[in-house]
Amino acid sequence: MLNQDIVREATRLTREGQLVEATLLLQRLLRGDSAPDATSHTRGSIALTGREPTIIDATANTIEETVGPDLARATSAQPGMLRTLLDRAKEGSGFGMRGVKRTPPSTPDIVPEGARFIEGTYSNPAGSRAYKLFVPSRYQGQPLPLVVMLHGCTQSPDDFAAGTRMNFIAEKQTCLVVYPAQRSEANQAKCWNWFRTADQQRGRGEPSLIAGITRQIMRDYSVDPKRVYVGGLSAGAAAAAIMGATYNDLYAAVGIHSGLACGAATDMPSAFAAMRQGGGPGRRVIPGDGPPVPTIVFHGDRDITVHPNNGDRILEQSIRTTSTQKQVHRGHVTGGHAYTRTIHTDASGRGIFEHWNIHGAGHAWSGGSPAGSYTDPRGPDATREMLRFFLEHSLPQQQG
Repeated sequence: MLNQDIVREATRLTREGQLVEATLLLQRLLRGDSAPDATSHTRGSIALTGREPTIIDATANTIEETVGPDLARATSAQPGMLRTLLDRAKEGSGFGMRGVKRTPPSTPDIVPEGARFIEGTYSNPAGSRAYKLFVPSRYQGQPLPLVVMLHGCTQSPDDFAAGTRMNFIAEKQTCLVVYPAQRSEANQAKCWNWFRTADQQRGRGEPSLIAGITRQIMRDYSVDPKRVYVGGLSAGAAAAAIMGATYNDLYAAVGIHSGLACGAATDMPSAFAAMRQGGGPGRRVIPGDGPPVPTIVFHGDRDITVHPNNGDRILEQSIRTTSTQKQVHRGHVTGGHAYTRTIHTDASGRGIFEHWNIHGAGHAWSGGSPAGSYTDPRGPDATREMLRFFLEHSLPQQQG
């Protein structure tokens, strides 16, 4: 099958709603595999490999991608959905990082002088995950807040730490920060599998691994159990939303940057749909008891990878059973983005939900450092604001 024939076949599959098959076909093309001839298959019956294709982030701000001339000509006039699928196919098959000249971040970009960044692992019946733990220089055994940071697709703990600079803010605030690492064996683009029902439930799959890492740090270090938080970017943000929905007895607040609500998708087609046009308000899957977790959301209104409507859906899910008053503030970062910050307060006047709509921003960590991928240095500073929000909240005193 020629390149243009492959693209036409993928276009047909896309129009018929067969997004998984279309993505797999484009992945084969980008890998250079010999694609099956269209005439040798019944309509819409392309063989699947048994592995779901990955949901991935936008092209990082340092990536330069080269596409062959035949493919460029064939896709230039195709629908936007197909071009999006092509981008996802490239990244999901490992081609998203082709030609990147980025070098790994250096230690001064990741951890401040005098602090430590320690490797560890955690295992349970669902599998095992490595992690990196930031220990601030002033830690001397006193109970500290703990922040769990979930990276986006293709990222690593080092990359995510360098891009967000969370370790540097945590050094000033004297907090522990742990970065669980997704395995390529679990998802070839190292995305957290937020779109799978098995990974949206308490005590199962990836939520059990993330919660297990959290609790392991709480056992090994002195952590204030009422001040444990979880945040993330993109696929990691969607995973953080799941952790807040299913472990609201463990996490006192959640930070979601360019993510989706828990239950916004349950398979690949619904994941593509939610990312493209915004999912519904999602659903809480085997949640913990008690009120919803305080949540801060950041989303760029020019995000073409995860639709900005998803930020609204996250808050709809959180506020669904809570009576709040809304306050709207507008601001502008000098030399950077304008933003609208919406704060929802409870009856006592405490801000329990925040939504930062960043005008003109795409799919990248707001205010991040170019030392990491998927960052937009033009602000506002999502890291500083997220940690500020976290430290304003703690779990209620447990009875007994």
